[in-house]
Amino acid sequence: MITLAALSSVIVNAVVKILIALVAYIVGKWIIGKLLNILKSAKAVTTLDTTVQSFVMSLARVILYVILAVTIIGVLGIPMASVITVLASAGVAVGMAMQGSLSNFAGGIMLMIFRPFSVGNYVSAAGAEGTVSEITPFYTVLKTVDNRTITIPNGSLMNTNVTNFSKEETRRVDLTFGTAKGEDIDKVTGIMLDVMAHDDRVLQEPAPFAKLSGGTNEKMEFTVRAWVNSADYWDVYFGLNEKITMALGEAGIKAPAARVIAETK
Repeated sequence: MITLAALSSVIVNAVVKILIALVAYIVGKWIIGKLLNILKSAKAVTTLDTTVQSFVMSLARVILYVILAVTIIGVLGIPMASVITVLASAGVAVGMAMQGSLSNFAGGIMLMIFRPFSVGNYVSAAGAEGTVSEITPFYTVLKTVDNRTITIPNGSLMNTNVTNFSKEETRRVDLTFGTAKGEDIDKVTGIMLDVMAHDDRVLQEPAPFAKLSGGTNEKMEFTVRAWVNSADYWDVYFGLNEKITMALGEAGIKAPAARVIAETK
């Protein structure tokens, strides 16, 4: 039968171990923060590009916290052999639970090797679109244009199509405009080309393009294409939309006639 003294001793020992483990966690977390700051400012890391820096720092954080967890287990007096035995006995369940994490980690390594995108690139992948703000060993973080944060597992990124809008230095702006049937085609395209010629952000090589590309009984459709630096894409996209529309109006070019659908009673 357990005596009160023995029970008190067990409780005191347990409380002491828990307190020591709590102190070890607090101190360990502080040390990890200091080590990560030192690593972040180390020359070997600062010479890397932003994408690799983000990955290395995330990987170092994971490793340091694993070490801290093992240390705390030791402080609590739990034999590592027992922990390993429990994990081994639950190997199938643990393996299935870790399958996704291992896939994501492998995906993170592949992202670092093949580099389909980097931090700061604007990408579309796995049903999401935004600017890459961070690449960790297990997931990639995107920031959308309306300031939402999207977290995508790296495993998913390595098994889907990724569109990188920032990879190339230049992009082509494609726009479509409609005018009334019967307008002077040369006059319309001349106005469009003139607007693009006076926009310094539009590259002149390849040359800007404006041609009649289709239409209906109510309108003619014109396609406008302009090459720009990738960083200027959206500014030029909206800017040309506005400037060409205003220039057509000022030149007396009529908009397409509204289509009237007769109601049958």
